Amino acid sequence: MLKKILRWLLILLYRVEITGLDNYEKAGKRVLIIANHTSFLDPLLLGVFLPDDITFAINTQVSRRWWLKPFLGLSRVFPMDPTHPLSLKDLIHHLQDNIKTVIFPEGRITVTGGLMKIYDGTGWVADKSEAAVLPVRIKGAQYTHFSKLHRILRLRIFPKISIHILPPTRISAPANLKGKTRRTYCGHLLADIMTNMMFATSTYRQTIFESLLQAREIHGGKHTIIDDLDAIPLNYNSLIMRAIAIANELKDITAAGENVGVFLPNSTKTVIVILGLQVYGCVPAMLNYSTGSSGMLSACKTALVRTVLTSRRFIEKGKLNDEAELLRQHVKLVYLEDLAESISRPAKLKAMLQGITARLWYQHDRFSPDSPAVVLFTSGSEGTPKGVVLSHANILGNLKQLEARISFNGRDVILNFLPMFHSFGFTVGTILPIISGMKTFFYPTPLHYTVIPEIAYEIDATIMFGTNTFYAAYAKKAHPYDFYNMRYVVAGAEKLQESTRQIWSDKFGIRILEGYGATETSPITSVNTPIYYKAGTVGRFMPYMEHKLEPVPGINDAGQLHVSGPNIMLGYLLADNPGKLVPPESIYGKGWYDTGDIVYVDDEGFISIRGRSKRFAKVSGEMISLTAVEQLAANAWPSAYHAAISLPDAKKGEQVILVTTQKQATVNDLATASPGVAPISLPKKILIVDAIPVMATGKVNYPAVTALASDRLLK
Repeated sequence: MLKKILRWLLILLYRVEITGLDNYEKAGKRVLIIANHTSFLDPLLLGVFLPDDITFAINTQVSRRWWLKPFLGLSRVFPMDPTHPLSLKDLIHHLQDNIKTVIFPEGRITVTGGLMKIYDGTGWVADKSEAAVLPVRIKGAQYTHFSKLHRILRLRIFPKISIHILPPTRISAPANLKGKTRRTYCGHLLADIMTNMMFATSTYRQTIFESLLQAREIHGGKHTIIDDLDAIPLNYNSLIMRAIAIANELKDITAAGENVGVFLPNSTKTVIVILGLQVYGCVPAMLNYSTGSSGMLSACKTALVRTVLTSRRFIEKGKLNDEAELLRQHVKLVYLEDLAESISRPAKLKAMLQGITARLWYQHDRFSPDSPAVVLFTSGSEGTPKGVVLSHANILGNLKQLEARISFNGRDVILNFLPMFHSFGFTVGTILPIISGMKTFFYPTPLHYTVIPEIAYEIDATIMFGTNTFYAAYAKKAHPYDFYNMRYVVAGAEKLQESTRQIWSDKFGIRILEGYGATETSPITSVNTPIYYKAGTVGRFMPYMEHKLEPVPGINDAGQLHVSGPNIMLGYLLADNPGKLVPPESIYGKGWYDTGDIVYVDDEGFISIRGRSKRFAKVSGEMISLTAVEQLAANAWPSAYHAAISLPDAKKGEQVILVTTQKQATVNDLATASPGVAPISLPKKILIVDAIPVMATGKVNYPAVTALASDRLLK
């Protein structure tokens, strides 16, 4: 009777919902129920809402607290110390009596808002007892005053609470593993079950704008969320209102589903434009202005972009007048300054009211989570940009995968200098913070090596995402105290050099977390975390990602990586068939993406990159097509022979070398013959030879060309 009364009371106060009770029945009799630990309410919630008379395995010290004893009286209690071997053995014997037992593998209530350390002992207990493992996710209780997040989250009196019961599974270690090795292995399996549970029960099947509205409900409309050099910080209410105001203006000049070019820098205004386009279903196509006018025009043609949003102020400050003029000849340029002037006071008032009532009128069912959210551009095999179309679910799913592994909270401050036309800067640097309650400071360029460390110090930044090239440069210029407040420094887009890793450790006391991904994977495929870290690797795969290694002739301990998962793109837009979406597919079937990277995956799931099979160079994080460089040379000197290769570069990761038979060829001559091509797309050096090495088939012998160039440059 007492349980029924408490159940009714909890439903009344917290609108508690429980899903997956059929999974509870499927688990059988001998069950180890593992749950995340969000608050002091957790044992009461599980004791009241789970069927049967279950047992709680609770930390000995916690079970002695006077205020908890009345609630523990509702169920049987098994006091234990998760760090003590004898206590764990007693729990194994207890489970062997076919009893359903609840345990919180973290051993304590979260103080981060996410998963904390998972004790290996719980996994070992599941293995030894041969019990079914039943994952249970508690959501919402972290927002109550019974949590330990008083200074981290905005707590509420009666937030909605849900309990999700996932399908049962089992933990079984290989027979050859013994002792501590077996226990560690089982602990890793359990941690993966927990992180998979966190992702599987997350909300990512919705649009980005819907996630933004949800974030406002969680963190409050007055919570400051974005800022930039204009020093006009915006909270959720202001951001949503301005996005709607822009959306109302754009609705008259665009159509739902249309790809609209965005030719803007890192700034709060660009965030407003992106969200404004998405309000009524337009798709921002982020133009990479570092590729020059020719690259942007090619991108517009590929994605059927007819309208491009830009700013006179940006064009003038960025000295991009020539690029803008060439664009204007082919597409319609719409300036933000003109849009701002056209927004009348009544229009602003309307946007404000729409912002306040957005949850009521925003049509959740009108736009599918699987509809395009953004078009980003990456180099194609022939040098023409390919459009990578990412859905709302791709982007949000990738961010929820990351949040299942790394804890973020509303007190974090992100310094984002990565351009939004890159998936790293768009997904992780821009969308992640605005849907997670983290304040972001946008800086327009990563190349100001002296300024950026100073800004990190001034804004008390706690998180940075960047590349090896930038981190190496900042380390040389920064004061040892500039990054004093950093919690996470994450590296991607190019290989993290050991020298960079070492100087950040020595000078700042910071361990850089290296990750790996691609635009096609939204972009995170793997990342090292504070808990699961292995130097020299790019971390472990994201939750719910599958991978296969295609055998490569001549390589025995690695293979070409193919991946699938919720973060894999909708498809490509290609120059030879503009506007036509080409879904991903590899030798392993539809929905699989061939990364083209040769990798090794160890027994713990850590990935080591051995090389790339595709003919690209990564210069300062930018993918440069070697085929495109050869084409530029062929256009400039059609009677000569050319081969482009890449070699390591201490500062920029890689450098492009053009080997040619053209006498007296120079980089300046090639630049002159290639108008509109950005300097980064040109070779760093040109080597003149009498003949290009070829194979018996007549194809260029690239290994021989690489060896030739290396020898010449070393002399």
